[in-house]
Amino acid sequence: MSTTTRTSRKSESAPTDSGLRRGVMTGPELAAQAIANIAPTAVIAFTAAAIYIGAGNGTLYSFILATIVILCVGYCVATFAKRHASAGSLYTYVSKGLGPFGAYLAGVALIIGCWGIAAGSLGGSISYMSQFLILLGIPAGGVGAQIGLAILLGGLATLFTIRGIRVSARISLVLELVSVTIVMVLLVMALVWAGPAAWDPSQFDLTGVPLSGVATGMVLGILGFVGFSSADALGREAKNPYTAIPRAIMWSAVTVGILYVFAAYTQVVVLGEGLAGSANPLEDISTQIGMPSWFPLLITFGVGASFFAVVVAPLNVVGRIIYVMGKEGVVPERFGRTHESHLTPHRVLLVAGPAAIVLDIILLSFGTHAMDITVWVDTFGTYGYMVAYSLVAIACVIYTRREKMPNVLVWIAATIAVLSMIYVFIANVYPMPAYPLNVIPYIFLVVMLAAIGWYVYLAKKRPEVIMNIGNTETDQLEGMG
Repeated sequence: MSTTTRTSRKSESAPTDSGLRRGVMTGPELAAQAIANIAPTAVIAFTAAAIYIGAGNGTLYSFILATIVILCVGYCVATFAKRHASAGSLYTYVSKGLGPFGAYLAGVALIIGCWGIAAGSLGGSISYMSQFLILLGIPAGGVGAQIGLAILLGGLATLFTIRGIRVSARISLVLELVSVTIVMVLLVMALVWAGPAAWDPSQFDLTGVPLSGVATGMVLGILGFVGFSSADALGREAKNPYTAIPRAIMWSAVTVGILYVFAAYTQVVVLGEGLAGSANPLEDISTQIGMPSWFPLLITFGVGASFFAVVVAPLNVVGRIIYVMGKEGVVPERFGRTHESHLTPHRVLLVAGPAAIVLDIILLSFGTHAMDITVWVDTFGTYGYMVAYSLVAIACVIYTRREKMPNVLVWIAATIAVLSMIYVFIANVYPMPAYPLNVIPYIFLVVMLAAIGWYVYLAKKRPEVIMNIGNTETDQLEGMG
């Protein structure tokens, strides 16, 4: 075991009153952070219908393949998490295999991913909470009302993350439990309603199933998992991080994968070919099986709550990555300090949260539908995740080989992960999507090039900063202000 690893393990029990709050989060709370970042209810509400258009009765196989790919990424991340505890997430992990430049690229890509998903999901929360209020008889469909919701929901998300990781994780957990429970009740009732027809062997038979459609559907399935590894940014605040974080990463992926497969199977059973043309499959199922008229109100609230949970969770990760970068001098030092009482990276969060709110307000002001904001900005964030996941997989191979660790499974997992991320990227840019999705890859590229320009500047003017990148372990994360 390396000296750095021994030091970081030893530090796990060392008391401190400064920096991020040490060892307060349990395994379930870590899993809550990971699951909230995925927002499974929001994915269940739409993704199966989109996949069914191309995959037909092979829809559940798209989710199975997506789960396998994500577990491969998770295995690489967990390999690092078993030996290193930091708030730097993939930024710190990638440094162990690809050095400062690889770590920097992974950190920037992950910040883009997390912030993009947070800002995009704010749009989804606005859309569904607006519908929820309308169903209650409150006029909330206008631009002004939606801007008000953007400020309220975005402000609450920022406040929760500043108040503390435990507070925000528990809020996310409660919201996701409520929303998932609502959806699961509906799906179970749907299978009961279907009776003997609930068993549909045709979904397990690939005869006549377009395999290309299954592969394309896998892309959408993978996108439904982005952010699943977010617990890895909580090395400072987790109890027994070297055990709890790898478990949270892997089990959150398995749990959500099972939910996706079950939901896809049930939606195909109940709606059949009608699933392909359904704008809101869960409401359609509720109507078809004769649920009470108030149940769609619960579904709307549940999906909106799920979107809100995924605003909170990735902001936590953004705060901690930039916090580490501030410690290392990659960004201004003031971002590497924490709140005096809450011990959270409040200065970062007071920039990232309002920035998400402002972006959504600007787009709403130009007449953009709130769900279009989700699609556009989430797509931008997804490119960041794909780069970060690819880099951590490659870094894991190099790291385990250098450390003389058994790495046959790492090679297999990393190969599947990298090839799948490349496939996902190609599928998102070819054939070229309609405007504005066709320009989003270029926006992402411009942001990454600007970030690389900053790295080049640091390398020339402050080379000591480059040497620090990715080297901050748990015991070094201190400093209030």
